[in-house]
Amino acid sequence: MKLHEKSFKKVITKTFNLNYLVAFPEGYEESSNKKWPLVLFLHGAGERGEDLELLKAHGIPKLISQGKSFPFISVSPQCPEDSWWTVLTDELNDFIDDLICTLNIDVDRVYLTGISMGGFGTWKLATEHPEKFAALAPICGGPWSINFFQNLDKIKDIPIWTFHGAKDDVVPISGTEQIVSTLKELGSNVKFTVYPEANHDSWTVTYENPELFKWLLNQHK
Repeated sequence: MKLHEKSFKKVITKTFNLNYLVAFPEGYEESSNKKWPLVLFLHGAGERGEDLELLKAHGIPKLISQGKSFPFISVSPQCPEDSWWTVLTDELNDFIDDLICTLNIDVDRVYLTGISMGGFGTWKLATEHPEKFAALAPICGGPWSINFFQNLDKIKDIPIWTFHGAKDDVVPISGTEQIVSTLKELGSNVKFTVYPEANHDSWTVTYENPELFKWLLNQHK
């Protein structure tokens, strides 16, 4: 029997489709040279699929569908039914790159926020592509794996405001507490708001608070 040296090569092309909602601030169409902030919103597991109407149930898309206006470009992608934001971080990064190329976006004012599954996705996407974001606002998310904590040093200098309900029985608050504790040990000035009586829905009160968006828009890379 003799060993033979061989090689295998194959080009693999991957196609990924991502549906999303976008809303533009007042004056966007009239000011072609102006660059605008971008807020990317990642929804929870219940809004996955191919029906964009589902995204209007919670968070920023809900407020906009009810008539609320914001001084930033709002983009809300929809996660496919059989997937999770935490496994689509490369696709989301490419998506952001495409948005920056096609829309009038201020690359120094790109903000990331999400709820539940989107909160997990916010933490993970930020640790993998920290150069993208001027600020983060994860809501009732948590660590995706033990290895996740090894990457928190990558976002320790990014302004972060995270939120969680103390009585959350879907995503335990302990995960966010661990993240916040680790970030503070690394020197982060992370802000942490706990709602003592809130269960899993800690996002409604958060997004209805104008202070969140004031804080976000004050952050620059």
